Amino acid sequence: MKKLQDQLKEVSKALAKLSKQVDKITNQVKKLDTPKKKATKAAAPKKKAVKKAAPAKKETKTAAAKPMTVLDSVYDVIRRSRNGATIAKLKEKTNLQARQLSNALYKLSKRGKIMAKARGLYIKK
Repeated sequence: MKKLQDQLKEVSKALAKLSKQVDKITNQVKKLDTPKKKATKAAAPKKKAVKKAAPAKKETKTAAAKPMTVLDSVYDVIRRSRNGATIAKLKEKTNLQARQLSNALYKLSKRGKIMAKARGLYIKK
């Protein structure tokens, strides 16, 4: 029993030392984190100045980099047609399946971008 109590005391002393070491390490980490935050605040105005200097270039790059979505491709075909686009023409131009095309037409009509002129014939609003 005495040996067990001695072992427990040693373990508790070791744990106390470890907790002190953990406290020291957390304090060091906090000290390291604080200058980084200040550096990012100082660097932020420089980035804003760069953004203000050339916003048009970034916009053109992002617009060109965006891939065309299904809705965009269907709307583009309808927008370009003079008398509207039929479902057959939309299937041919967009290479979409019937379900995809139906969903795209539904979403575009709900958003108010297109309307059905006749059954199977869609025009832009």
